[in-house]
Amino acid sequence: MRAYLRNFRFLGVLLPLICSTLVSAESAVTQIGKGLYAYISDSDASANSTFLVGDAGILVVDTGLNATEASKLLGAIRRISALPVKFVVNTHYHPDHQGGNAVVGPSATVISTDFTRERTMAIQGNPGMTSFHFEPANLTFQQQITLHLEPYTVQIYFPGKAHTSGDALVHFPEQRAISMGDLFLNRSSPAMDDGSVESWIHALDNVLELPLDNVVPGHFELAKKSELKRFRDYLNDLYEQVRVLKQKNETLEQVRHDIHMEKYSDFRQNAKYEATFADNATVIYQQMHAH
Repeated sequence: MRAYLRNFRFLGVLLPLICSTLVSAESAVTQIGKGLYAYISDSDASANSTFLVGDAGILVVDTGLNATEASKLLGAIRRISALPVKFVVNTHYHPDHQGGNAVVGPSATVISTDFTRERTMAIQGNPGMTSFHFEPANLTFQQQITLHLEPYTVQIYFPGKAHTSGDALVHFPEQRAISMGDLFLNRSSPAMDDGSVESWIHALDNVLELPLDNVVPGHFELAKKSELKRFRDYLNDLYEQVRVLKQKNETLEQVRHDIHMEKYSDFRQNAKYEATFADNATVIYQQMHAH
């Protein structure tokens, strides 16, 4: 029940706030490898996307918040290729990552983890979700799936509980790039869903072992491996501080007050999204308490 309430609050209360928060920067498309492009959204309300242009079709990772954002993404894709969008991968169930599926890939095979499809189906009837039109995955997996979009190979896998309980990472080995969804936000404290920060850190450690030149975050600027490493260090530093303070029998309120994250003073924080140092510490404390 606690997990359900957290998810409902995250989507039903915070999402309308997110939807009303737009920034005026211009969306950016950057080629990050042969046939591979990163689309950095001009709206903090909508997710970044990645698209791979093969010989006969296109794969898109995450499609944005809604039809408006998806149309901007599709316009960017069409400026590069007129090939059909054959595959859409949704990294997780939050609407800002899958709300544009029907616009970007109306005939596409939509791919996600089993959990993401199940959660998507569950939230469709929530009162706060009535303005969103979901296209749940019609191809799901539990651990990993390899997609051959000739002449390229795409590795889509579940790294373990992290931001949610069913995230997907999308690795483009030939292009030395990866699309992270919300497992990585560049210079930002993340909003944390019902996942596992401990497992999240391990997942990032594994990604950092890959030969990568470009990392596409769920939101904010395109990154290199060094920026992903710093985000991983943020989570790990905070996790270790909470662990030590909890071993000293500090209460949650004491923990929230006693963490020291000055090293990450340049990170974005947003209390409306429960995405601050203290909010992240709260989730870590609660996850530790549940074990």
